[in-house]
Amino acid sequence: MYGLVNKAIKDLVVNNHGEEKWIEICKLSNHYEEDFIAMSPYPDALTYDLVKNAASVLNVDPHDLLEAFGEYWILYTADEGYGELMELTGSTFKEFLGNLDMLHYRINNLMPELQAPQFSTRNETTDSIELEYRSKRSGLSPMLIGIIKGLGKRFDLLVAIECIQEKNEENGCSVYQITW
Repeated sequence: MYGLVNKAIKDLVVNNHGEEKWIEICKLSNHYEEDFIAMSPYPDALTYDLVKNAASVLNVDPHDLLEAFGEYWILYTADEGYGELMELTGSTFKEFLGNLDMLHYRINNLMPELQAPQFSTRNETTDSIELEYRSKRSGLSPMLIGIIKGLGKRFDLLVAIECIQEKNEENGCSVYQITW
């Protein structure tokens, strides 16, 4: 994953739990650099270790941590210079969800080694939508849930999200029912 993700994990931890906790997490993760270069790729294993060790050090469930991180990610990326890209992605919650692949396509031009998940929407109603989620990486569904909740807040909506289909060999994707 790119350093931007790891920087956001660091900022979430430091802002909510202090620098000392972050240093402890880094030691457990065998990461001794002071910071991350946002536009440089890092091994996925490092990101997974940071999350696993942060959950341990902070005494929180890893799924809860990833969900909180997903919600934080929406605000973080807008503040880190990606706000305009987010504005171009959609003026409504539903439109934004339908354009997630286009957002990642644009970001891929800046980050050529990006391995972004893929999304598609279906079964839209006035207050719900189903989101298909495909990713080469496993275990990040809680982050997606947090991202969706954060997007809801961005559009002044209280959203509920429920997994209605888990990814398996037959279907190749997870499906989430999102209502507001």
